[in-house]
Amino acid sequence: MLVVALAAGAVVAASGVGIGLWVTSDDDGGPAGSAASRSGDTAGSPPAGEAEPSPTRSYPLSQAPRTIPAVRDHSAERGPGWRPERGHRVVVGDPALADEGRLVAGELGLAYAGEKNDERAGDLRLELNKGKGANPESYTMTVRGGRVTVSAPAEAGVFYGTRTLKQQIRGAQTAPEGVVRDEPAKQRRGMMLDVARKHFTAGWIEDRVRELGDLKFNELGLHFSDDQSFRIASDSHPEIVSDQHLTKAQVKRIVDLAASRHITVVPEIDSPGHLGAVIAAHPGLQLRNAGGGAVRGAIDISDPESAEIVDDLLNEYAELFPGSQWHLGADEYQALVVSDPEASFPGLAAAARKKHGSGATVEDLATSWLNDRADTVRAHGRTLRAWNDGFFEDGSVRAAKDIQVAYWTGKEIGARQPADYLSEGREVLNYNDEFLYYVLGEPNDFVYPTGERIYEQWTPRVLRDTTAVPSRYDGQILGGSFAIWCDLSGAQSEDQVAAGIRMPLRATVQKLWDPAEPALSWAEFRSLADEVD
Repeated sequence: MLVVALAAGAVVAASGVGIGLWVTSDDDGGPAGSAASRSGDTAGSPPAGEAEPSPTRSYPLSQAPRTIPAVRDHSAERGPGWRPERGHRVVVGDPALADEGRLVAGELGLAYAGEKNDERAGDLRLELNKGKGANPESYTMTVRGGRVTVSAPAEAGVFYGTRTLKQQIRGAQTAPEGVVRDEPAKQRRGMMLDVARKHFTAGWIEDRVRELGDLKFNELGLHFSDDQSFRIASDSHPEIVSDQHLTKAQVKRIVDLAASRHITVVPEIDSPGHLGAVIAAHPGLQLRNAGGGAVRGAIDISDPESAEIVDDLLNEYAELFPGSQWHLGADEYQALVVSDPEASFPGLAAAARKKHGSGATVEDLATSWLNDRADTVRAHGRTLRAWNDGFFEDGSVRAAKDIQVAYWTGKEIGARQPADYLSEGREVLNYNDEFLYYVLGEPNDFVYPTGERIYEQWTPRVLRDTTAVPSRYDGQILGGSFAIWCDLSGAQSEDQVAAGIRMPLRATVQKLWDPAEPALSWAEFRSLADEVD
């Protein structure tokens, strides 16, 4: 029996909950292991005529699961924990959890048994508790009595609970006894990918979706239209599509895979700038300055045909991307980067005055363009966002209040502080180019971001440069997104990009999920990533 007990102790040690202690009773009333006698041990034997006590096993208090992002709360208990074994089942309490159940069963090598009400040793049970008012991404994971239960108000929370379990099993082989209560601090946790300047294969994007899902990200942005290329097949305007592109069938597979991981794919057709690929097929729509010179990537927003073609595309892709979020772009319109837009672009100035009155400016016309495109997409029931340099401080026309600010830079002409947008009551998403911009080839003074710098210096309130906005604005900052831009598309291969963003992604989601100071040092965090990936 001593051999059995020592073997059990080895199992517990492997679980990360420590070596069991020999005691004469359960000192805390918690679960105890099998009793075992000290056969052959005569030291300290009881007096003659008295029965030798049969000692029991007690486990030390468990340690929290080691995962990325870290769990927010763990109630320690005593017990052996749980590890997947042949014959264990995954069962669900609701048919809506079938996808989550099948996925984790395959990952852990368990049998998926579907809806069951009975209990068996070793079961992993997934449940919906549908708590009113609870964060739908929250979950509870209970490891007790040789079973695991993951429960949550919604399917997303259950999925995140299975990600915690998967990482813990991969890293330590055993889930520790006790109760995890976990939820994200920020509701939007994203990665944006520029597929316009660089063609990424569908398989590579799908691999990133799986990676993002395991890290509890919930957004994948696709910037698929720019000056260089238009990268998704179009039925309404096939003439604008580049030779290398994703088919709609490929995009649908990406969107469906993302949905199965509770990730929303956020499309971006940037306008009225960054439309060079569209203009190449429709040169008559290109903006020209007072001297007749063509303005690269800028569409003439005074021409009704410009609005017509962009709205055609917005309406078409609303069917391909059914998620709740939509990015309108609106950055770097070249008519607004000159010192006197009205003098440089008299046609735009005249159109502004005609539409909005005698005092209207080119900024007003650009804001009106943004609002009109927002109306087009809003009709499809989407939540809208646009880059911060598409919002202007003055003017007779203001951007619609429901358009969220995707804050990326303070380098533009007339740059406004992040607090300016927040003080207006706007909701903001953090794309801070100081920390979160991975720009291929490192042009324009960009350098590849490191996970260490994000982990140690960035928080969601650090919207511009390295300075955090006041804590009173925290509730208006909905989350953030790591962004991969492909300005010099040949600078890195797909594999190099995947390797380069690996640790920055993990650092980013840690800071979006948990507002507390990280418990691990950077070296410990990096080592943990190697364990659980």
